[in-house]
Amino acid sequence: MNTDIENLFKDKVIGHPAGLFVLFFTEMWERFSFYGMRILLVLFLTAPLIGENPGWEWPREHALALIGTYASLLYLTPIVGGWVADKITGYKWAVIIGCFIMMLGHAAMVFETQFTLYLGLALLVIGTGFFKPNVTSMISEMYKGKESKKDGAYTIFYMGVNAGAFFGMMLCGYLAENIGWSWGFGLAGIFMFLGMLQFWLAKDLFGSIGEKPTKIHEVELPQNINEVSPAEDDKLEEKLNPFTGIDKILIVLSALGGVLYLFNDPMSKIGDVNILNFNIGGVEGSNVTILTALVLFLYLIITRISRYSKIIRDKIIAVSVFGVFTVFFFAAFEQSLGSMTIFARDYTGRALSGSSAMVFKIIDLILTVGPLAIITWVLYLLFKKTYSKIPYSNIVLALAFISLWGIVIWKVNREFSKDATEVGASWFGILNSFFIITLAPLFSKWWESKYNPSAAMKYGLGLILLGLGFGVLVMGTMGIEQGAKTASVSMFFLIFAYLFHTMGELCISPVGLSYLSKLVPGRMIGFMFGIWYLAIAIGQKAAGTMGGMIDKITEEYSLSTFFLIFTLVPIAVGIVSIILNPILKRLMHNVR
Repeated sequence: MNTDIENLFKDKVIGHPAGLFVLFFTEMWERFSFYGMRILLVLFLTAPLIGENPGWEWPREHALALIGTYASLLYLTPIVGGWVADKITGYKWAVIIGCFIMMLGHAAMVFETQFTLYLGLALLVIGTGFFKPNVTSMISEMYKGKESKKDGAYTIFYMGVNAGAFFGMMLCGYLAENIGWSWGFGLAGIFMFLGMLQFWLAKDLFGSIGEKPTKIHEVELPQNINEVSPAEDDKLEEKLNPFTGIDKILIVLSALGGVLYLFNDPMSKIGDVNILNFNIGGVEGSNVTILTALVLFLYLIITRISRYSKIIRDKIIAVSVFGVFTVFFFAAFEQSLGSMTIFARDYTGRALSGSSAMVFKIIDLILTVGPLAIITWVLYLLFKKTYSKIPYSNIVLALAFISLWGIVIWKVNREFSKDATEVGASWFGILNSFFIITLAPLFSKWWESKYNPSAAMKYGLGLILLGLGFGVLVMGTMGIEQGAKTASVSMFFLIFAYLFHTMGELCISPVGLSYLSKLVPGRMIGFMFGIWYLAIAIGQKAAGTMGGMIDKITEEYSLSTFFLIFTLVPIAVGIVSIILNPILKRLMHNVR
């Protein structure tokens, strides 16, 4: 075993190496910034121009078109970022570079002008490309030879993701809705800077893990028990399946078509600038472009898969099938930061007074202080194990948590000083993260037990739970009149919807990354993580496009019809996943 991996596993926190929790906190601050800003974006863009806290009053379709493109690009640039790290920088420096660029992006958005908004979003897209695939790749490298603990490691890491999302949406959202939008955007940038500094000061803890790559590659698992040695096999695969000239042309053409579509969609709606203004056989140019790009990309993937050895080919086919399920999952799940946030603001009864207001304040206090206390305890455990190895990183973490506690205390004191309260629309976004934080340890234990379901069963269960969550919203909106722009639905419908969505997410998102890392050879990890994020990117854009139809569907049918679509489709796809379970098990060749 690699000496650096052995050293990492000597200092354990909750049964996992201390290095996992350095990555946990790095991801936590990055997600704090990302979700803290993103929950504000749809609210800021669609808020009235006139009022105590004016926004830009964009139509919902325009706002969600921009957010869908932005969210999609966030999952496309990791394809390039993973390649750059694999070939040039290594994972560590890619993470640091990504953090720095994202910090500049958050800073730009503070100024609330059209130029700085687009500049900020562009920098966030580029920075995420460096950051996102390489943090997860470091975990994969850390757990080589310890595959049985990967599911648990990724689930714990995913808890860090949601801890950051939780506090980011709560505190950035609270400042933005109650003080001003710039305060929310600015707080996101400050904690992005602290996350970068904390990781940079702790990077030596990982030894050579994540350093600049060498020409020597490793293979996690033999491809066949009758095949040659891993080193010889690696050379054979490289020889049999290089990127040909046609492969490279297909990559360029499919990428160009996808990017043109992603940029043209918001540009044609917001700025009335259509760069794909043509028709072929009555089909709009934008649709022709994206369909052509999709066909070219599918041809590329199919031809490349066919050139791998049989076992590797089977495993990559299994990953690809899960990728298709992932598209459907995120197309529905990501309504949480789009149409569901709009539903929270415009269709949910949020004004509370008297005993109702006091009950909410107490619940909000518990929701805020409880998770923060748990994460602070994890920080204390990490400090005990690493105080002599990475003291300055721990000091930065301590300062960040002191600041976080200070903001939380100020927020709680401010709310308890008021007789009545209005629940912020951004507050509902924290429910998903809160449920993740509380339920992730249970799911992690489940995945490590003898009752661990197969991958296809997990996907099927996750998609069905997601659909049931939207089914709750269907019931809650059945009394809303056709075409209504506002309503006052009970908050409990949203709360239960987020509970079902969270349980579905825990069945899919963290374990999806884990299965990919176990099914794909080590030399392909960076590239395949990029392909995995491509599937999520398609789902993200689909989420924005479908979410933007909320007004049209509500006017022609009803709001309950809008949510019924997101009920039926995930449940149907989940049933397909369960039916395919025996086939996918064979393709995975006993990898669990």
